[in-house]
Amino acid sequence: MNWEAINAVSQLVSSIAVVFSVLYLAIQVHRSTRVAKLATQDSAATALRDVTKPLMENADLERIWRVGLEDLNALPAQDQARFFHAAYQFLKAFETIHFHYVYGLMDRQLWEGWRGLLLHYVAAPGIAHYWKLRPEVFSQRFRKFVNALEPPTDQRTVGTLLGHERKS
Repeated sequence: MNWEAINAVSQLVSSIAVVFSVLYLAIQVHRSTRVAKLATQDSAATALRDVTKPLMENADLERIWRVGLEDLNALPAQDQARFFHAAYQFLKAFETIHFHYVYGLMDRQLWEGWRGLLLHYVAAPGIAHYWKLRPEVFSQRFRKFVNALEPPTDQRTVGTLLGHERKS
């Protein structure tokens, strides 16, 4: 075998090695992207759980949230302020979830579930009132998205889910 043939064979072997390296890299990037999506989806659930967990653990906070969703004026001023803090945190969690979806980090089926939940809550009178007062604290993209949502025909939140509201 002459040097030219050896050189051609070594270039062929090198080319094949480069192709396998690129394929391996593509597989690793795909796996990494999948892991990032799963982590994002988990963080979305955690963010909303962190906002709603105190409502399950504290009856007074739950009452403020439930009553405030449907009839903000039924709450004294101090409780209205607490409701507004909770509404801000709740909507910020959804803004983050929306951001993840827009950038392709959230599975469409999961997003549709989150969107469905948001649809009912932004239609609740208390959150709708907060949204009118404080839209500027949210990104323009999220404001545009929320403002384009069609209200559900049968709005359901913790205050209306069972078809009747408990009186506080």
